[in-house]
Amino acid sequence: MRGGWIIGLDIGGTFTDSVMTHPRTSRMVRFKCLSTPDDPSRGALAGVAGVIAEAGVEPRDISVVLHATTLVSNALIERRGARTALVATRGFADVLKIGREKKYDIYDLQLEKPMPLVAEELALEVAERTGPGGEIIQPLDESSVAEVADALRRSGAEAVGICLLHSYMNPAHERRVRALIEQHLPDVSVCVSSDVLPEIREFERASTTVANAFVQPLIATYLRRLSAGLAAAGLDCALFIMLSEGGMAAPEIVRRLPVRICESGPAAGAVTAASIGRRREVPRILSFDMGGTTAKSCLVHAGKPDISMDFEVARAYRLKKGSGLPLRIPVVDLIEIGAGGGSIVRVDRLGLINVGPDSSGAAPGPACYGLGGQHPTVTDADLVLGYLDPGSFLGGRMRLDASAARSAIERHVARPLGLSVEEAALSIHEIVNESMANASRLQAVERGHDPAGYTLVAFGGAGPVHAWGVARRLRLRSIIVPPSAGLGSAVGLLLAPRTYRTSRTHIGILETIEWKRVGQIFAELTAEASAVLREAGIPARRIRYLRSVDMRYHGQRKELTIAVPTGPIMSREAKLLRAAFETAYGRVYHRTHPGHPIETLAWRLAAIAPAVHRPRTTRAGAGGGKAPAIKAGRRRPMLFTESAGLRMCDVFSRADIPPGTRLRGPAVIEEAESTAVIGPGGSAHVDRDANLIIDVALGSRS
Repeated sequence: MRGGWIIGLDIGGTFTDSVMTHPRTSRMVRFKCLSTPDDPSRGALAGVAGVIAEAGVEPRDISVVLHATTLVSNALIERRGARTALVATRGFADVLKIGREKKYDIYDLQLEKPMPLVAEELALEVAERTGPGGEIIQPLDESSVAEVADALRRSGAEAVGICLLHSYMNPAHERRVRALIEQHLPDVSVCVSSDVLPEIREFERASTTVANAFVQPLIATYLRRLSAGLAAAGLDCALFIMLSEGGMAAPEIVRRLPVRICESGPAAGAVTAASIGRRREVPRILSFDMGGTTAKSCLVHAGKPDISMDFEVARAYRLKKGSGLPLRIPVVDLIEIGAGGGSIVRVDRLGLINVGPDSSGAAPGPACYGLGGQHPTVTDADLVLGYLDPGSFLGGRMRLDASAARSAIERHVARPLGLSVEEAALSIHEIVNESMANASRLQAVERGHDPAGYTLVAFGGAGPVHAWGVARRLRLRSIIVPPSAGLGSAVGLLLAPRTYRTSRTHIGILETIEWKRVGQIFAELTAEASAVLREAGIPARRIRYLRSVDMRYHGQRKELTIAVPTGPIMSREAKLLRAAFETAYGRVYHRTHPGHPIETLAWRLAAIAPAVHRPRTTRAGAGGGKAPAIKAGRRRPMLFTESAGLRMCDVFSRADIPPGTRLRGPAVIEEAESTAVIGPGGSAHVDRDANLIIDVALGSRS
């Protein structure tokens, strides 16, 4: 088969994952290599070259590259972006500094809030004023814009975010300010809030716009290097980038709105979990994605990951809402903690073991990588416990140094605490599991769900290793580990639709709103979204549109997003939308307020086209009848919470396990990119889609 090959490429903080398939085959080629934090494009190109070599094809045979990256989130967390300025309406330059004036912890007298991305001297003002209805109260004083341009030139600003008062209702002043600044400073990157987030709420709009400006030069440089590298390697192919909401977009959109890919990689993983839920008809899925740097969890209902518009990055405290920089973007509703395989382990002054949030990353990596890492990590602990095989890591391409792992744990954890190396390693493993279980429990409960009713889908390089411990703590009865679990996010890229979401603010009371104007808004949104997807080569007949609106009881601050029926927008929609809103409100808050006025805020549209490719599923057998017998390839000692001391356990190769086979724990199942652990008392079998289904022995609480 020449031509038509599709590559899924996911860059993480530690590893770069690549998968490759063809529309006419179920074959999937895989490749995993270390990321290159100094220049992520080098790791990306190495991943592409590696998977092409594994497939034995030529670069000219590649038709599409689908890409996910953590570059934006890492840049925001580490503050590695452009020197950025904010241009605001006169009197509002302190919007980022003031924020919401709300403490995320009212009892913390030493409260830490994230520093704004804009230095105080770069918060500048222009003379103008637009009213809340879009009316011009004070015309734009262009001389004040010239003064701002001079200040920007003197300051050395590299990027500018423009956020003027009420520009979501009338963007004329913002666009004129942008034109004048670009005229004075043609080498400076400029973006406006009416493009980035044309919605009410000044602080969130300014924060999102500034974040977009902060990473815009970085992403433009990265995409330029990646595109040039692909071309130099002989690839003449389409490129799509994963958005935070779980859809693919063309590079032009990402260059203009890079903040929209902040959760690019984790979103791809959620797409994988959702696909498994649909395939197996499991209504409630807890997606558990644990890589080398972080662990992420996401709730999936009825085959769709939950989508949110409220997102924070660079939180001072990961589980405290309000302690980070708010980004008002569509994003898969997930929670993320700094507990990956490469997370560094330390003992604090109180004698407590702390894991993360900092990571050893790809360089120098965990101590067992032998690349210069001196501090113990989660991967080092898993190796000491016997869950990982030093000789089969990355399919044998990278040998782990068990003695270096033991030495690092002994020096930094075991000796200070008076523990054996094995006891220290088990403590590290348990702390990581408890941290992820606690985060997932909090996420589910805050959204009104009982976590015990979910099925865990585990992937990422470290996810299947820790899934057993996380599931037991959450009282989950079943774990699904998909094939090639270590490349779960890269596989999700092949499954994701191409998507563009847009919105407009139009505030009104539901029963008295001007429905003709609402219809005009949806017509404008449809034209905008369809144009974006058509530019990506998608015919109009393949695009479907989903409409929704943010609604709240008049006088309240929090809103819910409600689906808007298809068809012409008429006054009769008021009754349907009220019923839908009150049903949703009752489900979340367990009460309603019949007859109270309902307010509309933002009207939203999602344009969705099918995925570039839907891989065929290999069904190796029916899986019925008597399960075939299978013997372990080898055995090795392992240590578990549920049993005292080391015990010899079976080790299986996943490629050797046919559908229907039932295995008893304790055991591990190895494949090139990950290892799945079955604890004592558990069992597992392989279904017809090659998923490993683990039945969890709950017993007493761990």
